[in-house]
Amino acid sequence: MGNGQKRQWTNHVIIVTSDAKDAGVRQFKIKTWILGLIIVLVFALFGALLGFLFYEERIWQAAIEKSNQQLRTMESMQRENDKVKAEMESGELELRGQIQALSDEVQVLSTTLNQKVESEKALQEELDKLYVPNNLPLNGSAFSIESEGTDKPVAKIVSYAGNLVIATAKGTVISVNDDVVYGHNVWIDHGNGYVTIYRNASNPMVKQGDTVYQGTTIFVLDAASTQVGYQMMKDGEYVNPLDVIDIKG
Repeated sequence: MGNGQKRQWTNHVIIVTSDAKDAGVRQFKIKTWILGLIIVLVFALFGALLGFLFYEERIWQAAIEKSNQQLRTMESMQRENDKVKAEMESGELELRGQIQALSDEVQVLSTTLNQKVESEKALQEELDKLYVPNNLPLNGSAFSIESEGTDKPVAKIVSYAGNLVIATAKGTVISVNDDVVYGHNVWIDHGNGYVTIYRNASNPMVKQGDTVYQGTTIFVLDAASTQVGYQMMKDGEYVNPLDVIDIKG
């Protein structure tokens, strides 16, 4: 194409017809650049549509994957929660069992302790009885027993030769003395406020400081010493021994 010549534009004709018998033929002239522009726009729109569809698919896939991941995470958390719940329930049951076992053990120990306390109480009562001088101070029978005196009452006992004057309860000998009336006297402290005094003409069989028990021999009666004097004090005051002695027979 030389200088001075005009550029010739090529036109394209678009023919539109129909299958109808009476249909006419329509022709549309379109310039090349417009047709190219239309083709470019069509391809651009088609490409954009494909890109959108592809991008949309990626977005949906990502969303679905994220949703699945969240679902898996929730399922995992639920399983972990169920596991922890089961462990807690198991631990609670075990703890309840331990508490019940401890409660049963405490009950048994409480019962045992109560029984022990009752046994110790009964034993202590029996031990206390050993220190209470409520027995006759003889190992045999007495010929006569009478009380004499009011301020310092004495139980005058006449027994038989060969019998023994014995301690009426457990205690400690605190004094052994000569006695102007009976010959000798022995004082025994029983440690519970009671003090007993034994008087007789025979030689004492115990000495000061001895520990005696119920039935320990204090004197041995002979033909010249069958008379026994027996006194008792409670918390420093004289009491009538016959009010305390449990005389049987």
